[in-house]
Amino acid sequence: MVIKTDELPAAAPTDSARDHSLPAGGKGRPGAAEPPSVMLLNGDCPESLKKEEGVAEPPRENGLDEAEAGDETTGQEVIVIQDTGFSVKILAPGIEPFSLQVSPQEMVQEIHQVLMDREDTCHRTCFSLHLDGNMLDHFSELRTIEGLQEGSVLRVVEEPYTVREARIHVRHVRDLLKSLDPADAFNGVDCNSLSFLSVFTDGDLGDSGKRKKGLEMDPIDCTPPEYILPGSRERPLCPLQPQNRDWKPLQCLKVLTMSGWNPPPGNRKMHGDLMYLFVITAEDRQVSITASTRGFYLNQSTAYHFNPKPASPRFLSHSLVELLNQISPTFKKNFAVLQKKRVQRHPFERIATPFQVYSWTAPQAEHAMDCVRAEDAYTSRLGYEEHIPGQTRDWNEELQTTRELPRKNLPERLLRERAIFKVHSDFTAAATRGAVAVIDGNVMAINPSEETKMQMFIWNNIFFSLGFDVRDHYKDFGGDVAAYVAPTNDLNGVRTYNAVDVEGLYTLGTVVVDYRGYRVTAQSIIPGILERDQEQSVIYGSIDFGKTVVSHPRYLELLERTSRPLKLLRHRVLNDRDEEVELCSSVECKGIIGNDGRHYILDLLRTFPPDLNFLPVPGEELPEECVRAGFPRAHRHKLCCLRQELVDAFVEHRYLLFMKLAALQLMQQKAGKAEGPATLENGGPLSSEATPEDCPGPEAGNEEEGSNASGLAKVKELAETIASDDGTDPRSREVIRNACKAVGSISSTAFDIRFNPDIFSPGVRFPDSCQDEVRDQKQLLKDAAAFLLSCQIPGLVKDCAEHAVLPMDGATLAEVMRQRGINMRYLGKVLDLVLRSPAREQLDHIFKIGIGELITRSAKHIFKTYLQGVELSGLSAAISHFLNCFLSSYPNPVAHLPADELVSKKRNKRRKNRPPGAADNTAWAVMTPQALWKNICQEAKNYFDFSLECETVDQAVETYGLQKITLLREISLKTGIQILLKEYSFDSRHKPAFTEEDVLNIFPVVKHVNPKASDAFHFFQSGQAKVQQGFLKEGCELISEALNLFNNVYGAMHVEICVCLRLLARLHYIMGDYAEALSNQQKAVLMSERVLGIEHPNTIQEYMHLALYCFASSQLSTALSLLYRARYLMLLVFGEDHPEMALLDNNIGLVLHGVMEYDLSLRFLENALAVSTKYHGPKALKVALSHHLVARVYESKAEFRSALQHEKEGYTIYKTQLGEDHEKTKESSEYLKCLTQQAVALQRTMNEIYRNGSSANIPPLKFTAPSMASVLEQLNVINGILFIPLSQKDLENLKAEVARRHQLQEASKSRDKAEEPMATEPEPAGAPQDMASQPGAAKDSSPSLQA
Repeated sequence: MVIKTDELPAAAPTDSARDHSLPAGGKGRPGAAEPPSVMLLNGDCPESLKKEEGVAEPPRENGLDEAEAGDETTGQEVIVIQDTGFSVKILAPGIEPFSLQVSPQEMVQEIHQVLMDREDTCHRTCFSLHLDGNMLDHFSELRTIEGLQEGSVLRVVEEPYTVREARIHVRHVRDLLKSLDPADAFNGVDCNSLSFLSVFTDGDLGDSGKRKKGLEMDPIDCTPPEYILPGSRERPLCPLQPQNRDWKPLQCLKVLTMSGWNPPPGNRKMHGDLMYLFVITAEDRQVSITASTRGFYLNQSTAYHFNPKPASPRFLSHSLVELLNQISPTFKKNFAVLQKKRVQRHPFERIATPFQVYSWTAPQAEHAMDCVRAEDAYTSRLGYEEHIPGQTRDWNEELQTTRELPRKNLPERLLRERAIFKVHSDFTAAATRGAVAVIDGNVMAINPSEETKMQMFIWNNIFFSLGFDVRDHYKDFGGDVAAYVAPTNDLNGVRTYNAVDVEGLYTLGTVVVDYRGYRVTAQSIIPGILERDQEQSVIYGSIDFGKTVVSHPRYLELLERTSRPLKLLRHRVLNDRDEEVELCSSVECKGIIGNDGRHYILDLLRTFPPDLNFLPVPGEELPEECVRAGFPRAHRHKLCCLRQELVDAFVEHRYLLFMKLAALQLMQQKAGKAEGPATLENGGPLSSEATPEDCPGPEAGNEEEGSNASGLAKVKELAETIASDDGTDPRSREVIRNACKAVGSISSTAFDIRFNPDIFSPGVRFPDSCQDEVRDQKQLLKDAAAFLLSCQIPGLVKDCAEHAVLPMDGATLAEVMRQRGINMRYLGKVLDLVLRSPAREQLDHIFKIGIGELITRSAKHIFKTYLQGVELSGLSAAISHFLNCFLSSYPNPVAHLPADELVSKKRNKRRKNRPPGAADNTAWAVMTPQALWKNICQEAKNYFDFSLECETVDQAVETYGLQKITLLREISLKTGIQILLKEYSFDSRHKPAFTEEDVLNIFPVVKHVNPKASDAFHFFQSGQAKVQQGFLKEGCELISEALNLFNNVYGAMHVEICVCLRLLARLHYIMGDYAEALSNQQKAVLMSERVLGIEHPNTIQEYMHLALYCFASSQLSTALSLLYRARYLMLLVFGEDHPEMALLDNNIGLVLHGVMEYDLSLRFLENALAVSTKYHGPKALKVALSHHLVARVYESKAEFRSALQHEKEGYTIYKTQLGEDHEKTKESSEYLKCLTQQAVALQRTMNEIYRNGSSANIPPLKFTAPSMASVLEQLNVINGILFIPLSQKDLENLKAEVARRHQLQEASKSRDKAEEPMATEPEPAGAPQDMASQPGAAKDSSPSLQA
């Protein structure tokens, strides 16, 4: 597929194709001119941007020049996805007929699901649908059914039960009874998770006008709770999970369980008995129920006497609910109310999430009898609920078959991605359940005679192994430590190869689970692998780290296809017989052909090249930058690899360098040597490694818009020359050769950088003929290690100082680091750089988050080994003791040994074969706070190379300004601990903060692959690009289309859908459709709570956006309670001193100003002013705006002196930053005049009163309450939303201007930023930095899809 590069705007598929193919809301897909497959195959976006730099460039092999897998989109017409829906009539027994909207793609099964969810038909599960007397097949699509059309009548026909159907029915009834009970969400089962939005919005937001009276000016209580006021020191935990009114569920039954008389004896089976249930009704009546093929009826059995004869009343009901309605009036009444409430909840509160989210706190819950949970616990839960024939699922077959689905056009790709995603989420759930069972000792090992650490398990067609170094496999790499990190490295490899998605190459389903201090790897099983010996099966790669190596032509061919996007070099190594063997991956990567004939690769733990900063090699010198930073440092294991993001950023950086070198040389040739160097601004020779200022990372060059056009034209000319003459012109060939050599390209005719992952691998030897290549590769690795230190880390710190990224907790900081390819082991280095940064003050929040992360990660490492020595009966005691030592100020907490509760008569002999956690070990009980903190400081030094200056938790809190509650949250999330929701007195010196009753649970921490929806993502990106160019409506359509596709692949709940909804809400808001904005943002908040967690930083942001749209829709009290919630969460997650807090407090202050709560408003606005001044500097435009907001409140209070003082500050900033004539400066000056007049008027009046006493003739003073419109206008300004009232002509001009700038920006990308800054165009008037260029604004108008 050929892409003409000069027609493409950045990161957006070509627009021309798009504009014609998408009528309003049209569901189309552009055809040929579309590069998204490039993005997908490279597995990252920056890579693909290279193709779009606005210049046709010399040939280069890292981009995908020729078509490859996934590129079959060429020449494909627009495909309509959505056929129009139609409605059918449903006739169900016992209720009025109703009509139902369906779509032709749906299966009959989906109508079943709808009926099982509807309030009036939810109690039926065992029925079929008939059309004109013919039964419809469950799995057929509606469009394939003859005679099914608008207005057809579908009849619900009750079917006879089987044991399976009866069980499904009982389970469904149990789910209906529990539908409002949050127990499953707190216990982390069945993909339930928590959401609290409805507590704060008081029901649904949609019917804004109807429920709220007029402008809601009746008094609202605005007083925030004490603990969220600025300056408050207390950080309570209980408000995190407010009690929801609906949670005290109405009791319909006391008990519903399986009866002890199951299973039915033979003679009863032959009467149709399937199983027996035992029920105690709310009226305390005990009844025994028979489930038979015809339905449910009461029998005469009691607890101790079996009598299966029907009891009176002899009522047979096809549904258990109808039978219970007959025998219990309370059940009838409460069940009806319950179902009403259930269907009133927002669907997003009820839908299951794709992956389980665990809550780290939970309230004390009474443990109730629950037949379904009991049954699940005792059957190994492999049974019928995975509704497929053959009972256990063949995971490997499912995972591989979905990958083999066709992918020629959009509908096929959607179907394929949907299947891949579904199987992955099911596999992850099953693997997690299995791993927990393995560690809890519920699974028999396949090698039971071996020592515990060496045991392996198979359960549910999944293979489980523990993260220990068995058989000294990793002896040379760091033993157990290496065995512990290998699974996560392997998982990253699987993720990468899955993303490249080469046809014919298969990886194993892989999930890594950390639970109770153990690491378990779960993998799908290659067919036939268990019958063969590993030596026989491996036909590619090495099973002993490079001593014996084999290769295979088919594997080389398949892996060759991945080498380009993964930047891997095909290379030769020597085997034990000194023969040369060719490989296209690291030696550990093994190729095995399964009995199914598929080519599998496994052990991908070294997919990427090694990180030399952490791999000292005798006799090798690292570049100066590395040595200065104290590298190389010996790490605990030798499996440290560079991240894929780093490799991509490095290659991107080298590419810009390559273009620059080529341009420089060509200009020198063209211009003769005389004036050559002068034309390029930095005429000096180029070093092959750049300084930090030289490389702000992959985004180089966006900042300069106007540019030296002549230099640019020459680069362009060079590119065209090289592209056009096919390399026949010796001069340009020479230029390319020199540039290639300078940047370390492996080809001398095109830019192509690749890494050999086996360099510096112990045990791997290279043939003599490759020595030059090996030397170059070693240099390249050293350069990459230096690039990480000299470009990526400074780039990260710079972005943080400019607030281009705003991490709020450990997880978001880690994500920001990883996006730039910086591994967490560099955290100490990042903190060092923050400490030395000139902008240290502006990086305070980053330093705090970093220190918190460093402490909790070190504590997690210690906790892992600590837990391994604890037997199950002592788990809660051990965890609470650890938390006391970690966080409580109580100087000498004592551990409670489990023997306290029960005394056993005789100690049983030690058994050899215990589950891994059953060591008779009470060593954990002797840990003290002093020892733990000493270990934490040691660990921080050894692992992160950072010296902590604290010996106790209180010193840490004091020195670094941390919060104990934040540390508790971080350690709980990292280790899977769940604690009781209550207030903990961390600082008490008289009693420990935690008791063993406070530790409720320990959950697995799961790492897995996240399959992506590629087409949807490209629509989303194009939509974003359109929005950034100012085409809001087109952008909105594309993003709505992306939303459809995301829903198609992921189902209703997913992080990426959340981002999509947020952007849609913002667009609708800007276009003035508040109701639509509100509805989309409500979904975004619910989804963020459910998928990321109720206090995740992303959720906090979503709450803030929703509050703004509520305010705009005149729901003031709702807006305030949402903002208060956001502030509480932010205090819990980080504390008060965060740049984002300034924005939040400005929002709160403005809303309070609007409802005339002036004193409260000032508290928040003045706090925002202080925080802004700290993080943006006293001269920033944000600070000027903050002064103005404070001045307005003082004006409303008639305290003109203070108002004048603040407005003057603001005026001074505007004047110095923007100049006298800027519109902002003039506005401020006007406002000052107006304030002065008011102050003078007030003074006159006061004087009049003093002179004439009470008889004074006082003119009434004008005090204005702020209008809602003016408050909303200010809210929009601080949230970075601009409404530009423009005429059509202005709009056209603006679009042209945007397009022109866009081209310039593209052009400037090919020049590195190193050229001295040119005169950039002045900011267009009316868009001072405050609004448009605010990081907040930029951040939100184009949210990046985060992995």
